[in-house]
Amino acid sequence: MKEIFPLVPVLWAIFLLALHVAVIVRAILRPHRQPASRVAWVAVILALPILGLVAYLLLGETNIGRARRQRARDAWARLPELSATPGWAASELRPQVLERHVHLFQVGHSVNGFEAVGANRASLMQDSNAAVDALVADMDAAQETIHVLFYIWLQDHNGLKVAEALKRAAARGVTCRAMADGLGSRVMIASAHWREMKAAGVKLAVALPIGNPLVRAWKGRIDLRNHRKIMIIDNRITYCGSQNCADPEFRVKAKYAPWVDVLMRFEGPVVRQNQRLFASDWMAEVNEDLHDLLLQPMPHFEPGFTAQVIGTGPTVRNSAMPEVFENLIYAARESLFITTPYYVPDEAMQQALCASARRGVETTILFPARNDSWIVGAASRSYYEELLEAGVHIHEYEKGLLHAKTLTCDEDITLIGSANMDRRSFDLNYENNILLQDVEMTRALRQRQREFLADSREVTREMVEAWPLHVRFFNNALAMMGPVL
Repeated sequence: MKEIFPLVPVLWAIFLLALHVAVIVRAILRPHRQPASRVAWVAVILALPILGLVAYLLLGETNIGRARRQRARDAWARLPELSATPGWAASELRPQVLERHVHLFQVGHSVNGFEAVGANRASLMQDSNAAVDALVADMDAAQETIHVLFYIWLQDHNGLKVAEALKRAAARGVTCRAMADGLGSRVMIASAHWREMKAAGVKLAVALPIGNPLVRAWKGRIDLRNHRKIMIIDNRITYCGSQNCADPEFRVKAKYAPWVDVLMRFEGPVVRQNQRLFASDWMAEVNEDLHDLLLQPMPHFEPGFTAQVIGTGPTVRNSAMPEVFENLIYAARESLFITTPYYVPDEAMQQALCASARRGVETTILFPARNDSWIVGAASRSYYEELLEAGVHIHEYEKGLLHAKTLTCDEDITLIGSANMDRRSFDLNYENNILLQDVEMTRALRQRQREFLADSREVTREMVEAWPLHVRFFNNALAMMGPVL
């Protein structure tokens, strides 16, 4: 027996070594991963033998869980194709896409199978409060269905206005379905307001519920979230943009307030695409078939612009969101204007933006001056020097946290939605965006972007070069961890 005990530490060391080698091999062989990500994870596992191993097992792979992945894919497959909708082939729905933009909508089609469709109209909401007022007015006028999905839903003035509108609608016989992310809206979900909505007849669902955190972590990553913001009224109206269901004061992070968002209200066949996106999320969590909702005949639409819904996430094809961004960046010929709160790009996106400025496109990116995520804020600034050297104009918004995720390309292409320009939106979160081709709406959004610009300070090469050595080291060190974050 005594001879066995000295062998225990040796056997344990051999086991740990074999386990680390196995995990390193797995990290290297994992498909759909950038080389920088492989190198970063191998370095973490080697530098932090036990901690790095645990970190990789918990956070190293985009693993939503086998059961959840299957449910999401089954829900999507069970829904009818929109081409089966009566009236979908009507002449007014045919898109009028300029030849130079055809490839942009082809990329969008490759994500969800949604075709570009014509006959859409939209209006740009003035601000967050006006957007909620418009949404509530539409909800109060609803006759058949109301569907809402939020990443963050707070118990503040705007959050409760929406909750009360749902209760009123349910009381008069409107079918109301409300879904909120299990992490971002956890306080609302646990509140009396959630229970009151259910008692009033509102159908409720939690997107990606966490349950027991320890058990959940081993079934799939806890930080894979449903970041979508989808609002649909009567299969006729939808909203799309960056706004959560909350006041701009955003009291859970009040020191960064106001949260500055952009939201658009849409009518037209693009609503039905957003409806399919919502239905797939709902059916992945609730045993309710929304098949018939998508087969309601299409109404007659007046002439309008071409648009397309793009919904991405961990159960959608790999690299969808960065491909959409990069194709839009390379499509710009005269001007490109981007607002995003979180910028931690992959190498291809960083080079695309640099190439845009180098070929003479007026390229402007607007970030918040104070970021609610100090890690992302610091990592973002590590990319400033290269962007500025290429000729990109960088500005930082100073009147709150600019949370808007918008892109305008030349004078007629707009992308608006929930996706940031970071790995979380690229790989980890469910996102929804609308791509549209229209001069009027693009000009309206570009004007809003210029208003943000007027409340911003320009960042120059001289300012970046003057940063202390420890600041530059800190920013670059955090950016190196981008593939791991």
